[in-house]
Amino acid sequence: MSSEAKAGKGFRARMEHYLYSGDKKHVMAGIVLISAVFAVPWYLMNRGAKHQSHQDYLEKADKARSQRLSSSGASSAK
Repeated sequence: MSSEAKAGKGFRARMEHYLYSGDKKHVMAGIVLISAVFAVPWYLMNRGAKHQSHQDYLEKADKARSQRLSSSGASSAK
């Protein structure tokens, strides 16, 4: 097969070969690629966030709720 025939194969044919070949290196490359697709957005979302426990979240929500209710009660009393 000449180099012209290989170049004329096309992108789709090459991707189908990689997808359906079952070759170990193609499977590993697919696993790495899919892992990267999911890991990059996950890393970007979580890089600056401090993880809170559920209890911390509930306490923060209760505090905000009580402040909101106290401020609305004071404004409606006027």
